[in-house]
Amino acid sequence: MALASFQYHRIPADVEPLRAEVRRFLATALKDRSALRRADSWMGADPAFSRELGCRGWFGLFLLYQYGGDDASPWARYVVMEELLAAGAPVSAHWIADRQSGPLILRYGTEAQRQKYLPGICKGEVYFCIGMSEPNSGSDLASIRSRAVRDEAAGDDSWRLSGQKVWTTNAHHAQYMIALVRTGAATGEKAARHEGMSQFIIDLKAAGVTVRPIRDLAGGEHFNEVYLDDVRLDADALIGTEGQGWEQVTAELAFERSGPERFLSSMALLHTLIDAVGAQPDALQAHAVGRLSARLVVLRQMSLAVTAELAAGGNPAWAASCLKDLGAAFEQEIPELAQQVLYVAPAVGGGSDHAQVLAALMQMAPSFSLRGGTREILRGIIARGLGLRCEHKHA
Repeated sequence: MALASFQYHRIPADVEPLRAEVRRFLATALKDRSALRRADSWMGADPAFSRELGCRGWFGLFLLYQYGGDDASPWARYVVMEELLAAGAPVSAHWIADRQSGPLILRYGTEAQRQKYLPGICKGEVYFCIGMSEPNSGSDLASIRSRAVRDEAAGDDSWRLSGQKVWTTNAHHAQYMIALVRTGAATGEKAARHEGMSQFIIDLKAAGVTVRPIRDLAGGEHFNEVYLDDVRLDADALIGTEGQGWEQVTAELAFERSGPERFLSSMALLHTLIDAVGAQPDALQAHAVGRLSARLVVLRQMSLAVTAELAAGGNPAWAASCLKDLGAAFEQEIPELAQQVLYVAPAVGGGSDHAQVLAALMQMAPSFSLRGGTREILRGIIARGLGLRCEHKHA
């Protein structure tokens, strides 16, 4: 792996008219949305807004027509998502389903699974969450302990699942979770740490499933604990091939780590900072805004390069990890620089738009380096890609 993985790319010209269409819609749909609510874009769940986007055909853009998609290239989705995030639209309800669950089911799912789930995703009516992290495991997915076993007594190839997932974004709004669990040799037995894992689609209303929101310092509830107590799963809940969960989940994470949300989560604050600085910034302010803008351009180009590889059918796990690591650092630096160049105290429950958005992003920023993999996990992937770290084959 090398920096040559990031080739310069431009969004195809035939996709750009879609950008203008999305901007016109958002100018009307979000005209009364405050700066503070725009700052909550990635965490803001609004099912009615999601359904409206679905009615306009802006979900599942590169899924096949037969499943409700548009059979377009990933560039079309990139344009829509970039505009939604830049405008501060509420995307949380549909985000995971459209970004990764739909493509995962299309690639690895059975025809019955595609017919069941993809049309609802394209309509903005069916929402998914991701069941990966576990207590005492964090982003080290090789150490997960949730386990599904065949229900031999049932005699119908069904499964019984027990375990716990944590930091599960949007589980309290989603209908389904795609969970990575063990179905083969347990940790510590003579098996490679990444072997013996499988992915399942779990109905979050099923018996034995308990979802408990985790309240954050700002009083919001975006993450959840999900308890799985002897949950019965039909045979068709298994995605792909038993034991191939690790291969599938690494392909899925490339979608999660590569999109514009990896560097646009703090855009509302950058907007209010530029407005607050005004047309006559001092030297320090001009330098800070210029530096942030330049980094934004670079991160966008990196994201376009990864999208191009995904569009070509590749699995750019290494490049996506680089982007996610650098993007999280960028998003976390915006609140810090904003405080250094402008003497405005963060404010909760009042104050200027900039003061309120600054307070909100200061509280959100720590989570940016957790979602999609911690910095330590990502840098391990990057080191292996550069040949600086050996992969351990066994637990």
